[in-house]
Amino acid sequence: MTTREVEHEITIDAPAAAVYRLLADVTNWPRIFPPTIHVERVESEGNEERIRIWATANGEAKDWTSRRTLAPEALRITFRQEIPAPPVAAMGGAWIVEPLGQEQSRVRLLHDYRAIGDDPHDLLWIERAVDKNSTSELAALKTNVELAHAAESEELTFSFVDTVQIAGSAKDAFDFIKEADLWAERLPHVAVVRLAEDTPGLQELEMDTRAKDGSVHTTKSYRVVHPHHKIAYKQVTLPALMTLHTGEWTFEENDEGHAASSQHTVTINTASIARILGPEATVADARAYVHSALSTNSSATLAHAKAHAEAHAEAHAEQKAA
Repeated sequence: MTTREVEHEITIDAPAAAVYRLLADVTNWPRIFPPTIHVERVESEGNEERIRIWATANGEAKDWTSRRTLAPEALRITFRQEIPAPPVAAMGGAWIVEPLGQEQSRVRLLHDYRAIGDDPHDLLWIERAVDKNSTSELAALKTNVELAHAAESEELTFSFVDTVQIAGSAKDAFDFIKEADLWAERLPHVAVVRLAEDTPGLQELEMDTRAKDGSVHTTKSYRVVHPHHKIAYKQVTLPALMTLHTGEWTFEENDEGHAASSQHTVTINTASIARILGPEATVADARAYVHSALSTNSSATLAHAKAHAEAHAEAHAEQKAA
């Protein structure tokens, strides 16, 4: 079996410890790395952890489970895929952060991999995916760490949540959000929907939505579905005012009954503020504009999910009473 080994590296204008901290917390990864859709820490004990990653590779959405060993003193994280995604037979490597002084560091990303059946075509596919994702991830890591080190990122990145209480089943509300292929019929602000789910629980959603001013925008997202309590997503085609949009739909019981929530995390694209909102517009203006646009759509969707669940509850109650 052919084992390929490859290394990528980048120099970052930030202390090595700051770079390591960002890499060590995998919950940051969908926000930092363009290919990463969603990450969950499955197990964690001491410096050992098991994680599940959903990410794109050569434009295809994949998921796999990896074991990671964290070595904070050595500024090193080793990883090995436990359940690789075909055509990968085996994949592992390491993140190594090297200080180049107090305010600069080098990050080396190492991979070793094999293809199922040693297929030359699949080896080439993996080579391209590793090269593309590694280059993208290192560049994004540099951008994010340097922004954070310059203390500018908190203002540009923000999160918010919209919630509705439901006099019905949270599962019915979950089903409404999961069944996005029906949104063009169910939601007034959605014009066209294209939904694919080639891998169970991993959806590719593309849709045309109408804004408040009547304009239509096409967006594409990948969604990770956890029945019947959460749908995490990452938008991969973004409006001009955003460089990041991730979020989660969550469904749970609380003191008041059942609730459905829509959480958004957004990073503002400062390069587009003047063009979109005018030369006098500020980051605060852009935040308010994006918050309003996203909240309007997600609140409308939550309201329809609530109505759908409550109609089901009423119909069920009538059946029982009959």
